Amino acid sequence: MKSKITSKGQITLPARLRAKLNLQTGDVLEFDEKAPYLKATKTFDRSAMQKVIGRGKARLPQRTADEWIEHLRGSVDTSPRNTSGPTQK
Repeated sequence: MKSKITSKGQITLPARLRAKLNLQTGDVLEFDEKAPYLKATKTFDRSAMQKVIGRGKARLPQRTADEWIEHLRGSVDTSPRNTSGPTQK
C-alpha cells in the first residue's frame, strides 16, 4: 500500500488499512519520534475510560475476573469432548 504526503504534510490511510486497524473518524494517532521508522499508535480517551472504571463493583462486589466473565458470558462447558469424529454403528 502506498500513500503520498501532501504539501501540508498530510497522508490518507487506505480504507483497507483503516478497516484492518479499526480506525474510525476522529481517532487520534500518536507518533513515536524516537523510532527509526514511521510508528503510530492509536490513543484512547483517558477521561472516557475513567468514567467506566469501577462501575461493576456495586453489582458484583469482590468477584474475580473469571467470575465476572462467567457472569457476563454465562457458564461454559469445559468437559472433554470426543474429538475422534462421529461414532460409526
